[in-house]
Amino acid sequence: MPSVAVKLYSVFFKLLLRRRLQSRLQSLSSDQSPTTSATSFGVSSRPEESTAPPNPSFASDGVATKDIHIDPLTSLSIRIFLPDPSRLSVSTPPVRRNSFPSHPHPVAPSPPSDPNNRRASFDVTAAYTGYLPTSDPRKRVGSRRLPVIIQFHGGAFVMGSSDSAANDLFCRRIAKLCEAIVIAVGYRLAPESQYPAAFDDGFKVINWIAKQANLAGFGKSVGSMDPFGASMVEPWLAAHADPSRCVLLGVSCGANIADYVARKLVDSRNLIDPVRVVAQVLMYPFFIGTAPTQSELKLANSYFYDKQMCILAWKLVLPENEFSLDHPAANPLVPDRGPPLKCMPPTLTVVAEHDWMKDRGIAYSEALRKVNVDAPVLEYKDTVHEFATLDILLKTPQAQACAEDVAIWVKKYISTRGHELSY
Repeated sequence: MPSVAVKLYSVFFKLLLRRRLQSRLQSLSSDQSPTTSATSFGVSSRPEESTAPPNPSFASDGVATKDIHIDPLTSLSIRIFLPDPSRLSVSTPPVRRNSFPSHPHPVAPSPPSDPNNRRASFDVTAAYTGYLPTSDPRKRVGSRRLPVIIQFHGGAFVMGSSDSAANDLFCRRIAKLCEAIVIAVGYRLAPESQYPAAFDDGFKVINWIAKQANLAGFGKSVGSMDPFGASMVEPWLAAHADPSRCVLLGVSCGANIADYVARKLVDSRNLIDPVRVVAQVLMYPFFIGTAPTQSELKLANSYFYDKQMCILAWKLVLPENEFSLDHPAANPLVPDRGPPLKCMPPTLTVVAEHDWMKDRGIAYSEALRKVNVDAPVLEYKDTVHEFATLDILLKTPQAQACAEDVAIWVKKYISTRGHELSY
């Protein structure tokens, strides 16, 4: 069973969450203005939540971070987590065909030592704000291409952020364990932005990554880039990211977004070249439905997020005329929810023993396995919803073990050496 401290914290957490949800629901009901959530700027964080500032230096724990607002029409932003290339354990693998090409970063370019060689090498500064050209090959770093993990935080669609203190720590842990760039998505929150705003934001990030890859590729093909084009290139991704090895990782309601993005990618594969999603991880997905499952009947009043509060959250997320617990965003196994499950990427599902939502995650995984998709389930004993990502639980042995297990499975699909790691 969860510890006494977890039980007490859960009581206060639920009281505070219920008050916030009811307050926002009343505010939504009293707002008579036309709904423009699909196009509104929206919000991607709450002022009452603690955040961690970006740190563009490797000095603290070997992971540098930066924030980018990628859509001028909305509040959509991302936080990039880059592990120190010099601390990675494996030697430089070959660059994959669809990876971001190397190109000189547009700051103070110096002439290359060889006039026939228009490419510059890079040297990392102490505060990792970008790359500076250098002609000394002994100082050349960053040639290794890293896979990209696109992470969607939890918070019942109404709270949480990509730069929250808890999400920052979790993403740093994943970046180091997986030796990958993590892009945490600061999607728009409900009720200011209702469905499909957060889900569309997830797909917008995929398109942004593809555009970054293509822009960097254009710069390489012509050998130079005008200042305006160069200013649009994200140097961390241009120097290190391999978009042909992308993984979607969703936490709680973020798992719903990840699964939505994966489904949409199946229908849009030719539109996002060179991005390729090779796997997804659904951590205690926020799935629900009209017909109750055994875990819902037994654990409806479970820790942190009970069923009634989650129904309140869905009322904030879904427009009134679309509200249904069997909405495609809420229930992954409703009939005619395309595309076919056999087209989905390999999917790891993480569930907690004392989470009333666990049966639906397990059922979805079983449905994927029936059509021969690699879809294992990891269930952790004596754990609750968000046991590996909630601030009070992040440093527990279960949280650390879960992150390590996720890394082991993910490396099956992001390794350039083949699928040598497996359960």
